[in-house]
Amino acid sequence: MSFETYLKENSERIDAAIASYFELSDVADVNRYLYEPLAAYSANGGKRHRPLICELACAAVGSDPSRARNSAAAIEHFHTAALIHDDIADESKMRRGVPCMHLTQGEGLAINAGDLALSSVTGTVLADATLDDKTKLRVLEELVHMTTRTIEGQALDIGWARDGRFDLNIEDYLAMATRKTAYYSGGTPLAVGAICGGGTEEQVEALRGFGMACGLAFQIQDDILNLVGAQESTRKDFRSDITEGKRTLIAVHAITHSLQGDELATILASHTTAPTMLSIAVDIMQEAGSIDFARDYAIGLVNRAKSKLTEMLEPSQPRDLLLSMADFFISRMS
Repeated sequence: MSFETYLKENSERIDAAIASYFELSDVADVNRYLYEPLAAYSANGGKRHRPLICELACAAVGSDPSRARNSAAAIEHFHTAALIHDDIADESKMRRGVPCMHLTQGEGLAINAGDLALSSVTGTVLADATLDDKTKLRVLEELVHMTTRTIEGQALDIGWARDGRFDLNIEDYLAMATRKTAYYSGGTPLAVGAICGGGTEEQVEALRGFGMACGLAFQIQDDILNLVGAQESTRKDFRSDITEGKRTLIAVHAITHSLQGDELATILASHTTAPTMLSIAVDIMQEAGSIDFARDYAIGLVNRAKSKLTEMLEPSQPRDLLLSMADFFISRMS
C-alpha cells in the first residue's frame, strides 16, 4: 500500500474520531456561535496526514495504533487552531477552497473558536483512558514544546512581514520554517506516536528526526505548489504566498540570487493580486533557479531521512508506509 492510498482509505475514519471530540452545548446559541462553526471548519480537514502518521509511528514500534488516537486528534486540534489564527494574521481569504472562518463568522468568533481548538489539545490527552499518567505527561510535554516552537516560527513569519524584512538568508528561512511547520507537521506527531506505543528512546528520536525532515520538506512542497502547481492553479488562493509577501525558501533564494531581486521584494511588499504582477514574480523566481533549488533541497531532505529511518527501524508495513510518505512528497514535486 502506498502512503497516498493509506491516507485515502483512513481519512474518513480519522475524521469521525476527530469529530467525536466536539461535544455540543445544551445552550443553542453556544452551538451556533462556537461548536458548529468549529466542527464544520475541522471537518474540512484536508488529508489528515498528521494524526494518521501519529498512529503509524505507534504501529511502527510494535503497538496498537489506537493507543495514539487521542493524541493524534490532539495534534489535529492544534492544527485547526493554528490555521484559524494564521488566516486572521495573514488576512487570508480562502482555506481549502472555502472562505476563511474570520470572513464567514467574524474575527471575534473565529479567534474564540481557535482558542477552543487550542484548549482541546490538552483536554483530549487528559481524557485518554488508554494511557497511564506518566505517558500522558510525556505526551503533554511534547505538545507544549511543539506549540511553543510553532508560535516562535509564526512570530518570525509575521514579524518579518510587519517590518518589511527582506534582508534574510536561507538559514533564516530554515529556522522559521522548522519551527512553524516541521515540529507539528512531522516531528512531534511521529515522536508522540512512538511514545504512546511504548517505543525506546532510540525509536522515538529516529522517528522524530524523520518527521522533522519530512515536515520541512512538506512546507517547501507547499511553497512550490502555491506558485506552479497545476491543480492549485485552479484555486482562488493560487499564488497567495506572493500577495501575502511570504518569505519562502524560493523567495529568499531569488531575492539574494537574482539581478531582479529588488523588483521581486517590491512585488512581495505590495500585496498585489494582479495576475500580471504575480506572473512576473514567478518568472523572476524561475529565472533565478529558485524553484528548482527549493525542489532539490526538499528531495535531499526526504532522501536522507529515509536512509536514516531504514537503519533505525525494523522492516514492517507501518515503517514502509512512513517511507512511502517521503516518496509521496517527492512525487508531488516532480
